[in-house]
Amino acid sequence: MNLFKRFLNPKARAEQDQDTPEKADRGKYMPEVKLPTDERFMLNFKNNGGKFLYCIDETEVQEAFDNILLENDWYETECCCFDDNLKEKFKGFNLEFNHSAKAEFYLSTCEFLVANDGSILISSNQIKERKLHDLPANFIILSSTSQLIDTIGEGLRGIKFKNKQQIPSNITTIKNFETQKEGDFMSYGSSTKNLYLLLLEDL
Repeated sequence: MNLFKRFLNPKARAEQDQDTPEKADRGKYMPEVKLPTDERFMLNFKNNGGKFLYCIDETEVQEAFDNILLENDWYETECCCFDDNLKEKFKGFNLEFNHSAKAEFYLSTCEFLVANDGSILISSNQIKERKLHDLPANFIILSSTSQLIDTIGEGLRGIKFKNKQQIPSNITTIKNFETQKEGDFMSYGSSTKNLYLLLLEDL
């Protein structure tokens, strides 16, 4: 995706911005140009305080995961994980996989990535019946570019479509705000997480 090349190469982004004079030509009463889904998600996710690592293949996923462990000194520590596939994928990192909220970090996939607010949509497929505050403060989420959607409503329809036999319970979103403003009713009851997103290109 060109988006990620632009994020990772500021020079290219600046050159592209110079080549598109539409903003200057548009009148102040014209509606704003709607950014593509992937770009909106990245901007909102980063504004929420999230950290993402873009990976073009499984080798880069392993390298990015290794870098996160190295940065945080999480080698040979406890990792809360409910997903047997993830345990197998990252079995070479000397982690003690368990279901404890006292583990150093929580490792999971997600349902969708929501562009409109930069949130991560999850359900009981990932967190069972746990509440976010019952999980470790540090999250590593593995997702793919095909899971990018515009709105939470679109995500709910997607969950229903993927789980026709039984719709999962405990559907919620993670918004990784670095600081929550006092009195902000929109963040009431939410749980702030230190969150890394490993985003695999699969389109």
